[in-house]
Amino acid sequence: MMAKLHLEQFLPYRLNRIAAVVSQEFRAVYGPHHDLTVPEWRVLATLGQFEEMGAKAIGRHSSMHKTKVSRAVSALEERRWLKRRRSVDDRREEILSLTALGRTAYGEIIPRAVAFEAAILEAFGPEASSLFKALDRLEEVLKIRSSR
Repeated sequence: MMAKLHLEQFLPYRLNRIAAVVSQEFRAVYGPHHDLTVPEWRVLATLGQFEEMGAKAIGRHSSMHKTKVSRAVSALEERRWLKRRRSVDDRREEILSLTALGRTAYGEIIPRAVAFEAAILEAFGPEASSLFKALDRLEEVLKIRSSR
């Protein structure tokens, strides 16, 4: 008899479902105001935090495939929210940063992002710190396994 997998208890399935729902619910927070896709938001947020970065580094930081990063970068550049410049260290690489328009949009979204996160964490009460510890540990475990 073949063993059965109960998806509702299978960690990869649960994590994927949670991530998908959180991303879509968060998109409903910023999407109507700025009409951004999830990858566009991730690029905007990464550049908002780090100020400038290459596309490969954005992909690594946000766990996005290079094609999604490339499309998001092009869309943000078309909106004049992002600009490119050649890297002085590696002429093949372009360094990306937000324009004044991009920084304004980022600044408008951040209070909504903070409020969205706070609403989720409020449901956990004092257990929120345990949630972050568990997520930190999970990231450690996955990094160790991915480096083998």
